Amino acid sequence: MTLDEAAPVAPAPRRRAGGDPVKTLLHRHRALCERAVDPLEIAAGLEVQGITDRTAARFRHRDVFSLAEELYARTPRGDEPAAPRTVRPSDARALRGFGYALLPGALALGAAAAAVPYAGPVAVLATVAALVWPARPGRTGRAAAGRFPYAALLLAAAVVGWAVLRHGTPLGVGLALAAAPGHLVGAVYAARARSRLAGSRALEDFTDRARPLLIAAALAFAATAAGAAALAGTPSAVAVPLAVLLFLTRLLLAHGAPRGPVAAALALALLPTPLAVPAAAAGLLVHAVLVLSRASAHARP
Repeated sequence: MTLDEAAPVAPAPRRRAGGDPVKTLLHRHRALCERAVDPLEIAAGLEVQGITDRTAARFRHRDVFSLAEELYARTPRGDEPAAPRTVRPSDARALRGFGYALLPGALALGAAAAAVPYAGPVAVLATVAALVWPARPGRTGRAAAGRFPYAALLLAAAVVGWAVLRHGTPLGVGLALAAAPGHLVGAVYAARARSRLAGSRALEDFTDRARPLLIAAALAFAATAAGAAALAGTPSAVAVPLAVLLFLTRLLLAHGAPRGPVAAALALALLPTPLAVPAAAAGLLVHAVLVLSRASAHARP
């Protein structure tokens, strides 16, 4: 027996299946990682793809946020470091947006005060345009709400038109007057949600912090809608649930939510029963709490 035959043969080192799993994930989501301006956008995009904190644990990370930070750091961006996104002054745009939000209430109130023949339809159109027409939908490269959500707009117009036909022009005026506070509450909610996303270290952490924020926004808008209804001389019990339904519709579409549940809630509100609109608003609120508590709903477009 030779020396070579007698010496034990050392087993070849076993290679891990898949090699570098994070590198594989980086290749799979390269477009997302190269397009992102910060790790938060990668985390939101991974969430859209179904990657959760439990999935991130298989990549030796405690959560999706930590995994996104590694993906962002390992994404090649050329010789020069990627320039951070510059925040352009938006005071003029914000002021212009609030001015547009004031127009529906002024138009409806003026038409009603002048006793024009079509004050009711004017109020309906102004309300639908202000509270339902969303901002640019879709986040992280997707447009779940569609570019022009005609179905939701038509259903909202039918809901408001039917309600104004039954309860009179003051209801339409009250809803139109709620457009401006709806614009403000929606803008504040979006900013606060983005801020809480930046301060979160896990998807569950953001969810726990985002849900109370949405409920507070809905309550704040309901209070302002009650004030608008009192100013227009229409019962709050009729105006507030309908205003909240429209506010949630706009909020969901603006954040890229699917149109199906929104359309279903609006269709429910068309049923000829007094509890139809409150039930639709409550159901849509539950849906909004679930959908808008996801990080992907608040990532930059």
